[in-house]
Amino acid sequence: MSTALPARIVASAEVDPTAVIGTGSSIWHLVQIRDGVKIGQNCIVGRGAYIGSGVEIGDNCKIQNYALVYEPAKLGNGVFIGPAAVLTNDQFPRAVNPDGSIKAASDWDAVGVTIGDGASIGARAVCIAPVNIGAWALVAAGAVVTKDVPDYALVAGVPAKRIRWVGRAGVPLEPIGDNLFRCPVTEQLYREISDGQLELE
Repeated sequence: MSTALPARIVASAEVDPTAVIGTGSSIWHLVQIRDGVKIGQNCIVGRGAYIGSGVEIGDNCKIQNYALVYEPAKLGNGVFIGPAAVLTNDQFPRAVNPDGSIKAASDWDAVGVTIGDGASIGARAVCIAPVNIGAWALVAAGAVVTKDVPDYALVAGVPAKRIRWVGRAGVPLEPIGDNLFRCPVTEQLYREISDGQLELE
């Protein structure tokens, strides 16, 4: 017999009837979830967040207050999106066409942000699509991501650049020589296999 709790959706949230919300997930006040969205199990979508049409969100994710996740974003399992963070979808935004007519959905091609398992996007960070954020990466608060982020990278700044490596606990790793790094929380070891790649030992 299953003991999983059904999804909790508060009355002020606007959830399209075609959206699929996994068991144990909570959708809080003033959230808007558009058509075709898929949200996994045990997720939290905070007050005022926006989830665009067809966005896919894995299990155990946290989308904090007023985050904007535009289609066609894809989030893995255990992803954290900080307050007021933005995942964009238009490389060349305009309200009107060259002739002055209002742009319609058919006048542009949406491109998305893809985020790997366990990665975190800090408060008010902006990810400029199309970019891939690697698994367990950490984007600092206020950063503007304009290019792909490797697994386990800590990126910060405008535009965002890698400044450290982080482990699965989310804290910076300590270099111990021979291209090895240690997590001060878990004691797990990681190896830098190239200038831009890190893997768990």
